[in-house]
Amino acid sequence: MRFIPHSPADIEQMLAAIGVGSVDELFRDIPTELRASAAIDLPAGLPEQAVRERLEALAARNHGARELNFLGAGAYAHFVPAMVDHVVQRAEFYSAYTPYQPEVSQGTLQAIFEFQTLVTMLFDLEVANASMYDGASATAEAVLTALRVQPKKPRVIVARSLHPEYRQVIATYLQGAGDVELLEAPFGADGRVDGAWLEQHVDARTSAVVLGYPNFLGVIEDLRAAHRVAAAHGALLVTATAEPLSLAVIQPPGALGAEIAVGEGQSFGVPLSYGGPGVGLFATRAKHVRSMPGRLVGEALDGGGRRGYVLTLATREQHIRRERATSNICTNHGLVALAVTVYLSLLGKHGLRALACINLERSHRAAARLCAGGRWRPAFSGPFFNEFALRGRDAAAALGRADAAGVLAGVPLGRWYPELDDALLIAVTEVHAPSAVERLAEVLEA
Repeated sequence: MRFIPHSPADIEQMLAAIGVGSVDELFRDIPTELRASAAIDLPAGLPEQAVRERLEALAARNHGARELNFLGAGAYAHFVPAMVDHVVQRAEFYSAYTPYQPEVSQGTLQAIFEFQTLVTMLFDLEVANASMYDGASATAEAVLTALRVQPKKPRVIVARSLHPEYRQVIATYLQGAGDVELLEAPFGADGRVDGAWLEQHVDARTSAVVLGYPNFLGVIEDLRAAHRVAAAHGALLVTATAEPLSLAVIQPPGALGAEIAVGEGQSFGVPLSYGGPGVGLFATRAKHVRSMPGRLVGEALDGGGRRGYVLTLATREQHIRRERATSNICTNHGLVALAVTVYLSLLGKHGLRALACINLERSHRAAARLCAGGRWRPAFSGPFFNEFALRGRDAAAALGRADAAGVLAGVPLGRWYPELDDALLIAVTEVHAPSAVERLAEVLEA
């Protein structure tokens, strides 16, 4: 059935009411050359069956099974239990809108409340918000939060080993934040932030030190050492975790001194989907709650003493005066946050740790296998979880051979780090069987 919102008579009536002769006249303030270039050359419509056949043909051009995809770099291939989709596709969740009215939104509000609780447990911090758009925007919002907490400290130090796209988003957000100095801390041979450099550059003007945990190079940062440097000058330690499954086996950032911990929740029950949607995780100390972006769901009692859930804090410009808002984020990724909640509830604490141990073991076995032939060697000496960088001769040619063989062998680090143009970033998770790793070794050693 076609959807036609307005008949020609309706359009004429509306144009007459506002004194305009045609629809084109509504856009007369836009230069003619721009209007001409804005036309979209779309093909004619097709029947549903033809559209389906066309999409199936396009999908068939993809090569490389999931178990032969070793890409990571912030988006990770994990198994998603069928129960996750079963719950998130229920109409009451799938089509629900913002829970402004608690009396009709208890299911959505409780799901968000449980999500917040799980995030605080994951990061070992006291309060979490209802979610952000993704890990990159959550990291940028964490920097803005630190600047609000310490408005007289205009310096922000970001590790160069933080995800490059996270760093780009931070720089974009800070363009409108006033006179803020953004510095990038180099990394050493172990892949960790250079501690001596931090000692020299973190000072009384520094509001935040931002590290990846694990970082983009796959290396697990020494948060205790970074916290000592930051705390000595009153700076807040901020961590960004693109692979949150790692927190089931390494110490949570809150236990190591982080004041704000953020991350990307895609690994928890969210398919890759060519890069989105994701869901941003954001947690902090309770003392910073009023500087936190987004909104927060709280638990309360009604007049009859029954437990209920409400939007407790919503310090965003849609709810309060713009000059008092902490963020212009206008929503949260509620459906994706629900998927994360279902996934974590299914696995539980022990199941999540068991899965993390499988990732840890398989990735270290894979790294050892790939280095055994002598063609590849570890790029860094620091510890890693399920992602690692290898250096070798003709990395670009090796990637090309792997691609031709239907294997997505890794991400070339030279794209962001010119000094690592011979390095590949490889992720190994529970979906990669030993036979898949052996196939990867064959194409990389060819």
